[in-house]
Amino acid sequence: MIDEKESERLTALVRRELDLSEESGEEEVRSLIAQIVYRETIEGNYSFKERDALVKNVFDSVRKLDVLQELIEDEEISEIMVNGYNRIFIEKKGNIFEWNKKFATKEKLEDVIQQIVSSCNRVVNESEPIADARLANGERVNIVLAPPSVTGPIITIRRFPKEVFTMDKLVENKSISREAAEFLKTVVRAGYNCFVSGGTSSGKTTLLNVLSEFIPPNERVITIEDSAELQIKSVENLVRLETRNANSSGCEAITIKDLIKTALRMRPDRIIVGEVRGAEVADMLQAMNTGHNSMSTGHANSSSDMITRLEAMYLQNAEIPLESVRRQIASGIDIMIHLERSKNGLRRVTEINEVISKENQSIVLKKLFDTKISDGEFVLRKVGELENRYKLDK
Repeated sequence: MIDEKESERLTALVRRELDLSEESGEEEVRSLIAQIVYRETIEGNYSFKERDALVKNVFDSVRKLDVLQELIEDEEISEIMVNGYNRIFIEKKGNIFEWNKKFATKEKLEDVIQQIVSSCNRVVNESEPIADARLANGERVNIVLAPPSVTGPIITIRRFPKEVFTMDKLVENKSISREAAEFLKTVVRAGYNCFVSGGTSSGKTTLLNVLSEFIPPNERVITIEDSAELQIKSVENLVRLETRNANSSGCEAITIKDLIKTALRMRPDRIIVGEVRGAEVADMLQAMNTGHNSMSTGHANSSSDMITRLEAMYLQNAEIPLESVRRQIASGIDIMIHLERSKNGLRRVTEINEVISKENQSIVLKKLFDTKISDGEFVLRKVGELENRYKLDK
């Protein structure tokens, strides 16, 4: 068991003795820390294992993310939730529980937050208390400070598995059936516009990554995200765009809406929007309706709920008839895919629908695959045929 007070004492000593602003390599800094730790503990009753643990603690505090570093290195952890400096919760194997460690002080937590945002050119402070960022290895980070947060600085880190998921892996994990996987492979290659919906942590970004496997390699693809998370490996002509918040230095915000407009001038074959939440839905639908193959995601409880949300997001930012909005949605989106996360943490595709427009301007979702119970298990089964086959027959 590490003596936390001793760890804090040694950390303070290292900060006094070493010039941590120098561009020293990690191994060099670790070696210098080890020298100080061994020198300071030579008369103490410490084993070699305990001294090495102290070295790691001090190193993580001065060069990494302090107590969070241990969690970042644990590949079984999918979510890290910091509720103030003295309460940390984690999600591991689908279960959420409180961790037994905490930051030494609120100031130390604030130091870590500034380290995170500065590494990706973001700003967070009292006047700009909310920020999205990412860690060096791609983890998504959301930060909320006072005054919105009344419980102290909040960090939420969404971790992504080191192993890049493939469609075969999703089939193996029973997240999707083989037949449905082959269907999605076909429609993505053919250029159908796909929209993925689901709740929080249901696997939307993972599925979007997997679907990108099937984009023809000769296409020019542009991704647009709040924080760059997509890991598209199969396309060489790839452009990645990321939003920016406005800041007190005079930099104006760059929104997803702005980036979609810019992307349309960059000769894209396919545009992938990480998630739509508001006014950008109009520009996304414009891209889909002007010959640009597109994919995107959104939060909803079902495919039909997602259609309703898209309508609402559009109407909140434009005064046009609902019938016109529905016509744009139905002519822009071809396939709706919905994901759910079960109580045991399994993320799975529960339905795949074709979006069809009727003469009365209403939108109909034709079920192509639906979840049925077979031998006590949920199975995604084909229940209908694709009606609009024009892209397949080209």
